[in-house]
Amino acid sequence: MGAPVGGTNEFNSDINVTPMVDVMLVLLIIFMIVTPLLQQGVSVNLPREMNSPDEDQDIAKEDAIIIAIPDNSNFYIGKNPFPLEELGERINTLMKDKAPDKRIVYIKSGVDVEYGTVVRAIDVVRKQDIERIGLVADRKKGKAAAPAN
Repeated sequence: MGAPVGGTNEFNSDINVTPMVDVMLVLLIIFMIVTPLLQQGVSVNLPREMNSPDEDQDIAKEDAIIIAIPDNSNFYIGKNPFPLEELGERINTLMKDKAPDKRIVYIKSGVDVEYGTVVRAIDVVRKQDIERIGLVADRKKGKAAAPAN
C-alpha cells in the first residue's frame, strides 16, 4: 500500500484568503464608482456657519427645490443650469402642485458669490409668490438650512 499520490493524508487548517481579497476588491471598486453618483445637484463651496438653528429635514427630501449658485453667473436647479430669467418659470412649474405650507425653496451659494447675486435669486423666487426661502450653510457636522420668513 504505498503513500497516496498527490499529497498527504493531513488536513490543511490554513485559511484561504484569496477569495476574500477578491470579494473585497470588487466591493471597493463598486463603492468607488457609486459614491460620486450619490451626490445631488451641483457642488458649491458653502460658507461655514457659527451658530445655527436646527437643521431643516425637508431639504433632504427628493422633491425639495434647491437653487445652487456656484459662481456669480450660473444658477442650477438640481443639476440643470438655468439663466436667471428662466429661473422663475421653472420654480413656478415645480411649485404649482404643492400645498402653500410646503412651498419652500432652498438657496445654496458659494463663498465667493456676491451678495447681489443671491439677492437677485431671492427676488426671482419671491416674484413666484413663495415666501419661505431657506439659505443653506455648511455645518461642521453636516449641512443645515434655516427657512427665512
